[in-house]
Amino acid sequence: MNAHLPVSAAREPRTPPTAGAAATRPGLTLLIAAPRGFCAGVDRAIEIVKRALERYGAPVYVRHEIVHNRFVVDSLRDKGAVFVEELDEVPDDRPVVFSAHGVPKSVPAEARRRDLIYVDATCPLVSKVHRQAERQLEKGRHILFIGHAGHPEVIGTMGQVPPGTITLVETLEQAQVVTPPAGVPLAYLTQTTLSVDDTAAITAELERRFPDIAAPRAEDICYATSNRQAAVKQIAPGSDLVLVIGAPNSSNSLRLVEVAERCGTPARLIQRAADIDPLWLDGVGTIGLTAGASAPEALVREVVDHLAQWRTIEERTVVSTEENMIFKLPRELTD
Repeated sequence: MNAHLPVSAAREPRTPPTAGAAATRPGLTLLIAAPRGFCAGVDRAIEIVKRALERYGAPVYVRHEIVHNRFVVDSLRDKGAVFVEELDEVPDDRPVVFSAHGVPKSVPAEARRRDLIYVDATCPLVSKVHRQAERQLEKGRHILFIGHAGHPEVIGTMGQVPPGTITLVETLEQAQVVTPPAGVPLAYLTQTTLSVDDTAAITAELERRFPDIAAPRAEDICYATSNRQAAVKQIAPGSDLVLVIGAPNSSNSLRLVEVAERCGTPARLIQRAADIDPLWLDGVGTIGLTAGASAPEALVREVVDHLAQWRTIEERTVVSTEENMIFKLPRELTD
């Protein structure tokens, strides 16, 4: 176990407020990754729903989960948000918010046709990829889009351009055999929440096979995804187990589990503290703890308090980088 992790802050071991003598409990060190949890895009999306509720009153409809976290969705539902899958579930006289993952062009077009009030909570970094797709189309290029089929962000990005002008590439194996239209210049773009290492291998293969393929001016994988993966690489080698707080449909959270496992450390994805099986702690002296970009800090504290029922906890925050990104809210909610 690495005893020289960059520890920015440490708290005194604290005794859990449970019955029995704390001295008899074995100690458990928690290496808590930083950065973790909410990113600027998630903060913005949640604030958009709250502001929309203040401006328009309840109910405000939200197309798809605003972010992939049940705790967040339930808390907004309690405030008056109604989550639906498609626009035809939204009444004509109520506003609708589009999720942070982005939507195909057909969705706002349908909202305008119906004269719906709508607010787009698409993460600005996802919107940047949308604009890149449009520019590559204007230049006559066929787009190879690296992402996971069925993910809302992928559906939204591929829906920015006409069918037949973009091809999805999910894996390195697909990159080795994909056959784009002959005689058409190529470009590639990527989903923002992918594995940094996997994506590097895929793009390297595409560039090997198609030397003239146009790359994005800057990496499409968002800063928060990259930072959280780097943070896991800091804590995993010194941990016996890594816990990742996130939803099973959260791409960036699933990637954090994969990163830990590639470091040789077992990892578990959990949504809430109640998901933790006490048997996981057998033989474990150090747990690495992180949270996906859609998971609030309250869930991190919930996990720490839950573990303190069984073990005497020592917390150490391991900082790999600092984040200070802030995205502006839509003008219609700030005027």
